[in-house]
Amino acid sequence: MKILYHHRTQAEDGQAVHIRSLIEAFQSEGHEVREVALVERSGEDSAKPAPEKDAAPARWSPWALFGLLPGFIKELAEYGYSLHARRRLMRAAREFQPDFIYERYAFGNTAGVSAAEALGLPIILEVNSPLVLELSRTRGLAFPRLARRVENGIFKRATRVCVVTEVLKGMVVELGVAPEQVFVTPNGVHPDLYSDLDREAARQDLGIAATRGPVLGFVGYYRDWHRLDLVLDGMATEALATAHLVLVGTGPAEEGLRARAREVGVEDRLHFAGTRPHDRIPAVLPAFDLGLVPAINPYASPLKLHEYMAAGLPTVAPDQPNLREVLTDGHDALLVTPGDGPALIQALSRLATDEPLRAAMGAAAKQTILDRELTWRGNARRVVAEVASL
Repeated sequence: MKILYHHRTQAEDGQAVHIRSLIEAFQSEGHEVREVALVERSGEDSAKPAPEKDAAPARWSPWALFGLLPGFIKELAEYGYSLHARRRLMRAAREFQPDFIYERYAFGNTAGVSAAEALGLPIILEVNSPLVLELSRTRGLAFPRLARRVENGIFKRATRVCVVTEVLKGMVVELGVAPEQVFVTPNGVHPDLYSDLDREAARQDLGIAATRGPVLGFVGYYRDWHRLDLVLDGMATEALATAHLVLVGTGPAEEGLRARAREVGVEDRLHFAGTRPHDRIPAVLPAFDLGLVPAINPYASPLKLHEYMAAGLPTVAPDQPNLREVLTDGHDALLVTPGDGPALIQALSRLATDEPLRAAMGAAAKQTILDRELTWRGNARRVVAEVASL
């Protein structure tokens, strides 16, 4: 099939990883993809997951100044992008003659559904979070009623809405979208990237080659709400007295975590390994003995979780519906009540002190990825199957 892929993302973060990986998966399945984006890459680079630091140069866009705008102007500019994007989509569609449009949902963006209706094409709308709800809780919205009306309209006008969890599907259905109009494609991985990995090389890369004791690992942009402070509290207990916490990435929680580590006396076992290009993440994960997801949004499909699993790591994570869609407590992970520090510490202690249990759960986690087809190519196949069924 010929797929016109539209997104409004310019950041080199987890969103970009998702976009590049899915485009690559579509192409690996034999489909032709044309990308229309806020800031486009050129040539074959557009199909590759972009590393964090060595990304292919992107064209300058006036949208680069977006973050400097006052809140209400920024919000109006997001709506205004739809007019510009619709023209570009219409032009690209007439040249490319796609079978369908695939669009990553962005706040206030009506371009995809509007162009699809005008062209008589199906549109698959990928929704990773309920953005009106999310933005109202974070940056705030100047025109909340308008935002809700526009978002609901976009969801209802899409031919199909592709969400990352069953929990998010329920939220979209509650907004008035027909259940049969919504399907689930979780975050994915490329399993072949996680074979023949070298633990010692990974530990050297992260600067922890000389450490002794279990390594508790976290990958991503760490914020206070990730509750990594609870892990530090656990490291002050006797059961985790030799454990090390290694953070790959960066984030605003760093100062607070350093302070907490000093307070509980574990600062020598807290390691900030810095960021890595995303294509190097598989190679560093073998340095971990277990993966951490201490807290996560109730509707999210965390990319880091699937990466831990593909690397054969057991995970300690919150016991909540979106994670139970993937994990089975006691089989491939230990799930604990969200925010329950003592329960989290108990789970960490159990895995940290039982190497055979870690190995068994890690192997089960890797098998879950394969059995559930939690891969980018699996997601590409699910999307194409939905279009074929129309």
